[in-house]
Amino acid sequence: MDTLQTTETPIVRLTETAVQEVKRLMDLQDLAEGGLRLGVKGGGCSGLSYTVNFDDNVGEFDTVCEQDGVKVIIDAKSAIYLEGMQLDYHKDMVSGAFKFHNPNATKTCGCGESFSA
Repeated sequence: MDTLQTTETPIVRLTETAVQEVKRLMDLQDLAEGGLRLGVKGGGCSGLSYTVNFDDNVGEFDTVCEQDGVKVIIDAKSAIYLEGMQLDYHKDMVSGAFKFHNPNATKTCGCGESFSA
């Protein structure tokens, strides 16, 4: 039985700048297949931290959404914490970073990379 979920309504939304940065990074790494894997793991100063990787393996309990040509892969456990989140990308003169805007976070740390729900 195939339990892979593909959904039209994304769990996570990417801003236009996040989409552009993901595409740029995938091109740099010559990743024609796969997509952006977003997840949550225990740890960080607020209890949970975000994970961001590229992956070409989709597990049977993963949900895959596509936005502007970018596949977003999220495992079932992480989906609970990421539902409704927006991923943005900000760049200044010194560096750039993905920013997580998560409506499920009740507390976030100063760096914005960990949270509690």
